[in-house]
Amino acid sequence: MDFLRAIPWWAWILIVLALVAIRDIFFNKKHTISHNFPLVGHIRYMLESIGPEMRQYFVANNREELPFNRIERGWIYASAKKENNYEGFGTDRDIYAHQHIFINNAMLPYEIDKNHPNSLDKTFLPCAKVMGEYNKRRKPYRPGSIINVSAMSFGSLSAKAVESLNKGVKIAGAYHNTGEGGLSPYHSHGGDVIFHFGTGYFGVRDGDGGFSMDKLVQLVEENPFVKAIEVKLSQGAKPGKGGVLPGAKITAEIARVRHVEIGKDVLSPPNHKAFSNIPELIDFIEDIAEKTGLPVGIKAAIGKLEQWEELADIMIATGKGPDFITVDGGEGGTGAAPPSFADHVSLPWVYGFSDLYRMFKKKGLTERIVFIGSGKLGFPAKAAMAFAMGADCINVAREAMMSIGCIQAQICHTNRCPSGIATQSKWLQNGIDIPLKSDRLAQYFKTFRKELIEITHAAGYEHPCQFKMSDVDINVDDQNLSKELDKTYMYHKTEVPFNGMKSLQECPYLGGKN
Repeated sequence: MDFLRAIPWWAWILIVLALVAIRDIFFNKKHTISHNFPLVGHIRYMLESIGPEMRQYFVANNREELPFNRIERGWIYASAKKENNYEGFGTDRDIYAHQHIFINNAMLPYEIDKNHPNSLDKTFLPCAKVMGEYNKRRKPYRPGSIINVSAMSFGSLSAKAVESLNKGVKIAGAYHNTGEGGLSPYHSHGGDVIFHFGTGYFGVRDGDGGFSMDKLVQLVEENPFVKAIEVKLSQGAKPGKGGVLPGAKITAEIARVRHVEIGKDVLSPPNHKAFSNIPELIDFIEDIAEKTGLPVGIKAAIGKLEQWEELADIMIATGKGPDFITVDGGEGGTGAAPPSFADHVSLPWVYGFSDLYRMFKKKGLTERIVFIGSGKLGFPAKAAMAFAMGADCINVAREAMMSIGCIQAQICHTNRCPSGIATQSKWLQNGIDIPLKSDRLAQYFKTFRKELIEITHAAGYEHPCQFKMSDVDINVDDQNLSKELDKTYMYHKTEVPFNGMKSLQECPYLGGKN
């Protein structure tokens, strides 16, 4: 011991480095660089591991990063914190770039009087359509907000993140989509909920992993804040691909919420067991609507249209079908996916939505359906474009995460999210102050609605549902830099019946009250 104590500190450092070098040269069979360049090779791996952060904060310019650039993230952060989200000295965007959006303002903006709902509440902006009204569901639902929280599961997100989102939507008068991970206690803090399930039927699955109608009916009866049901056919991150939830990630709580076994791998197959074709899908939707009384919709990323045409034809022939359709963009989202899927399978939102809406309009079905857009639409100008194309609501996922502290670390799939949002680590979750974060989500939604209302008034309208395709131009190519949306996507949006904001405020179905 005296001999060890006599060794100076710098000698211990040399001993450790020597041991690392010996390991690299004689025992390392996996990494060529550290074998060939002992000690020094480790610096390369360290720099590579922090490369994304270095580029994000020091290398990339304000408009260069993907999926959300620094200006976009900064606007969400400032809006959520009720800070100054303005910019000075003009735009720094390349306004001649492909896909840049221009909203055509009116010569004289829309004027509201002192008794108008938006004079009393500058953020009041409900959906102009009622889910389930056409199909005469027993419990129609008019979303109280045109911006809402998209499908993100408890399990993918942490308990504190889900609770923050739910309390936030309650403050903002919006709804919270559960994602396919089941209805957890953290979804039960007063916000309206859309219960969403996919091929794994988590939360409503029977012992064999199939769908249980009895469990769904029980869930709806025990949780009156569930206002609608959404059946996921596919998602933008990986349409047509199933997934595996490793047994190591299944805690007792997740097992309870998802109705699965602790410690056992759970498969979400690519296909549904409850139906195998379009007629069976419609029967499934009608059965759920009949037994629960709630509006029922479907969510999908868009690619081929043949089966969508079959769906539309059956809807025309039978008068049945989904009450709402959520169109997910192929840009991907919070769900982890192989790059080959995230980068190449399914269409981006503008292409997928325009293809689907144009087909439904041609068949005279657009008035029956509430269209929900999901795919990087959480910014007022993009939302105005979405409404001009035919969307009635938008769902946001990553934007909602950023409002409660997400820093776009892009390691959601590793369980090491530094902000505590996309992790089950109790230590990392400790940084989430639920009352503060719920207020920030609500403030982001309110700021978003306020700015979208102001853009709407500038265009001469009272509600975004009144936007026409010709109200928005988009840069298309170098030969014809800017075209109206109707000339770009080759259809005209169906006019949404609208009798003034006051009529929405007085609607008995607003927020699912009746």
